Amino acid sequence: NMYVLTQPGKSDKIIPESVFPNTLYAFDGINIYGDEVATDIHDVAIALEGLGIIPGGASNLIPSVTVGREGYMEQDLTDYKASSIKFDGALNYRPFGNDLEIIGNYRVGLGNTIYQGANRYQLKNFIMQQAKIEIRNKDFFLRAYRTTEDAGDSYDLRFTGINLAKYQSTEWFGTYTGGYLQAVLGGASDSQAHAAARSAANAAYPLLQPGTPEFQAQFDAITNNPDVSQGSKFIDKTSMNVAEGNYNFKSLLKDALDLQIGGNYRQYSLNSGGTIFTDYDGPIKYNEYGAYLQASKKFDDDRLKLTASIRMDKNEFFDANLSPRLSVNYAAGDKKQHNIRASFQTGFRNPTTQDLFIGFNVGRAILVGASPANLDRTLPGTTLTGRDAYYDSYSFSSVSAFSASGNPADLVAVQTPLVKPEKVAAYDIGYRGKVQKVAIDFNAYYNKYNNFMSQKLVVTPISGSTSDMSGVIDLATGNYQAFQLYTNSSAKISSYGAVLGLATQIGDGYRIGANYTYAKLDFDQASDPDFRAGFNTPEHKVKISFGNSNLFKNFGFNVNGRWSSEYLWESSIANAVIDARTVIDAQINYTMPKWKSTFKLGGTNLGGKDYRSAVGAGNIGSLLFVSWTINN
Repeated sequence: NMYVLTQPGKSDKIIPESVFPNTLYAFDGINIYGDEVATDIHDVAIALEGLGIIPGGASNLIPSVTVGREGYMEQDLTDYKASSIKFDGALNYRPFGNDLEIIGNYRVGLGNTIYQGANRYQLKNFIMQQAKIEIRNKDFFLRAYRTTEDAGDSYDLRFTGINLAKYQSTEWFGTYTGGYLQAVLGGASDSQAHAAARSAANAAYPLLQPGTPEFQAQFDAITNNPDVSQGSKFIDKTSMNVAEGNYNFKSLLKDALDLQIGGNYRQYSLNSGGTIFTDYDGPIKYNEYGAYLQASKKFDDDRLKLTASIRMDKNEFFDANLSPRLSVNYAAGDKKQHNIRASFQTGFRNPTTQDLFIGFNVGRAILVGASPANLDRTLPGTTLTGRDAYYDSYSFSSVSAFSASGNPADLVAVQTPLVKPEKVAAYDIGYRGKVQKVAIDFNAYYNKYNNFMSQKLVVTPISGSTSDMSGVIDLATGNYQAFQLYTNSSAKISSYGAVLGLATQIGDGYRIGANYTYAKLDFDQASDPDFRAGFNTPEHKVKISFGNSNLFKNFGFNVNGRWSSEYLWESSIANAVIDARTVIDAQINYTMPKWKSTFKLGGTNLGGKDYRSAVGAGNIGSLLFVSWTINN
């Protein structure tokens, strides 16, 4: 089926048409790669006429319809093997007894997995390393560390399939067009002619078959080539240098006040060789730094604790942000068993490295970062620049309307503001305590956002401009490029929710627990039609547990039931409703004190049907496990 983006806030449709008119003969399925390789067979017929391969005028018998190749299933392009190896080692030195400590730490992780972002990616033989040195005592710490990554042999599954399907595609489309013409001249109907044409093209120029030497040779060539017009390999040797420090004046103030001051510095060095970021001419470096001051004080026999802080952060591309915060905690009851808390916090979120400097072709769109320094850099697969995309495009929703109506009045030209930091004001209240035999944990929150960071799809004319009819002509003739831009939503956005947990013990050591979570995101869709929230969270979740750690000597068990309501999943790959689900997990455990061992046998989603938690990822089934833990 053809995967179609619909209006924000609704599930995408799986139907045989795209944003611009399409047919049953071209599909773009989720987890199928290479079916994006498609063309208009009427244009092919005109080219064949020019070459004298088919008679003059024969193109009039060929309809203007998009036809695509079948593509490859995801399992043809990856073995789904996942592995993870980690090492963490440290040397600690105390030159003056316990007063000062010097720590050298090294961490490394390497492995293989599938990663889902704008596309699906095979992370193969990737490695991450971190080296850190720290000096600290009870009053201060100074630390510096460097984190590096190497994508190894990783590749993009979509472009692997696309470039495999492009193999002999010119000959395939020519044979398809000739086969259609021959069938029509023989009296076949349109659908019969298409069936005959596809059969003839597949027989003459079939897709390379997985498992054959020919397929493997082409696959290896593609996954080792970083040029997306021919390959799918991506390079990432990005690094980050960080320095942090903190000093606590509590000792100097004789414990009268807990006063801390600190700061940090961070430098990014983006290094993808132009395969992810627009760093074709060398690594892109930029800096962030910040400082904070925090004070806390206890009153009333340590029942009441007040904490206040303020933080300043600066990214070299944006103005400084100030984030004041205030919290209060009070312990009530004879034994201080009722803990009540409330807080008001302000915060911000800086755009990520990708938000600022990405330049990545994902097939259906090119992702373009919103740093001012990124607007005129070279982008993959197009002569357009980020400046064209941000300042001379049509909104995606208006192009969808135009494709349905054909009325240029439906088109809306947009100039998309460059992304800036997102800000939030957060209010939180909570309670944790015990009422008779019932332990209660409650929390409620409300967040109000300003400049909520979002991604938007736009459609940009390649030759023309949105300022006149030349842009409309480009859309009508397919001379356009879709871009995904990084910006801020103009919608009023807030989120709120609550968590309630109850637990008690009955009978001879039986524990019963219940937990309910409510989460909601509110925004005015009409004020920003192209905004996609990507909240991807069930509104309701319930968990109930029942167990006994010592049902009889050294033997225990636990059973959990989890339920979540349906929710809308929004992502660059697809939008769809994730169904409500109920999952039962259980385990039994047996302890052998002599061996200092605990044995566990259990399973997740016992007796349940497979479910999914994200669109594009695989279904989750049942898992059985056995473990042996030795604890000295």
